[in-house]
Amino acid sequence: MSSAIFGMHAVFSLLENNRDNIEEVLLQDNYKKNKNLTSIFNIAKEYQIRITVAPRKQLDDLCSKANHQGVVCLTSEPQKQYSENDLESILDNIEGQPFLLILDQITDPHNLGACLRTAAAAGVQAVIAPKDGSASLTPVVAKISCGAADTLPYIQVTNLSRTMKMLQARGIWITGTSLDTDTSIYDADFKGAIAIVIGSEGSGMRRLVKENCDFLVKIPIPGEMESLNASVATGVCLFEAVRQRSSFQ
Repeated sequence: MSSAIFGMHAVFSLLENNRDNIEEVLLQDNYKKNKNLTSIFNIAKEYQIRITVAPRKQLDDLCSKANHQGVVCLTSEPQKQYSENDLESILDNIEGQPFLLILDQITDPHNLGACLRTAAAAGVQAVIAPKDGSASLTPVVAKISCGAADTLPYIQVTNLSRTMKMLQARGIWITGTSLDTDTSIYDADFKGAIAIVIGSEGSGMRRLVKENCDFLVKIPIPGEMESLNASVATGVCLFEAVRQRSSFQ
């Protein structure tokens, strides 16, 4: 059964990183008016991938009326799904100090896609989330992630607390974000082997996840809002870590 991937950035990433699995590229019939869609046409033609020019309704139907931006790719296999069985191997193959992101019950596909995009930009090597109560990789996530879902492992595990203990046993320090601390992220040490935990927007990290963190930090918010969108909080924390790790190297 074919899987549909849509959106310009997601399709560009697929053409660059996983083109062997593309069965067909469908372009909206006015694609010549858009230079990005024209570029997709030329790349697909170069690699002899089947191209179909179709009316917008056909593309709408393929992706359940999501914003496909005029392009849909049909692939021969769904996006790679990772589990805890893959985690040890992924960790073994990391060069340098591990830099991981843990997402505790991020259920919105748009938030997940944005977190993956930010994590990829920050140089995170893997994103870990619980299997239950978290968004899975979907075409919407792939689109929002702008291709990050094709290159960054998103590992869904059965028991997040157990996985955190395994990471700690490998020397990875885990820092969770919480309002229940006075420690600012700007006073934290993100320079070694680390994993940063972002909780759900509504309730934050679950109790057991919080208890299994080595440190708790918060993002100082001088304004009237008490918390940030999960993907925004992810960006703030990850790029503070990037700042520290860049100056440390």
